[in-house]
Amino acid sequence: MTNPELPEDVQELAGRLFDMAREGDETLLAYVDAGVPVDLANQDGNTLLMLAAYAGRAALVRALVERGADVDKLNDRGQAPLAGAIFKKEDDVVDALLDAGASPTAGTPSPVDTARMFGREDLLDRLR
Repeated sequence: MTNPELPEDVQELAGRLFDMAREGDETLLAYVDAGVPVDLANQDGNTLLMLAAYAGRAALVRALVERGADVDKLNDRGQAPLAGAIFKKEDDVVDALLDAGASPTAGTPSPVDTARMFGREDLLDRLR
């Protein structure tokens, strides 16, 4: 994360938080509980939840949802966490997001469109 308006140490911490999301490091939750915004996003608009979802970190996805993470927050490319989880074939994350009420029509391509594009007909009934 590089933003000339932010001090270098803040940028460094933010980078570590995004790495924790990708790695499924639940230490991240202590930071959120201490005040880091649960929907913190990087320079590409990827939230902590999006990064955890894309990396297949279902337990962390569930924990972020419990703390109020927006399951349908789109990144700068218009992609939703659910579509990313479908693309990556992260079925436990798909379950976690659907259980949390993620929209099957959010983003471009939508999760429904993503399932169709990647031959995930097994998910189509759940996404309707």
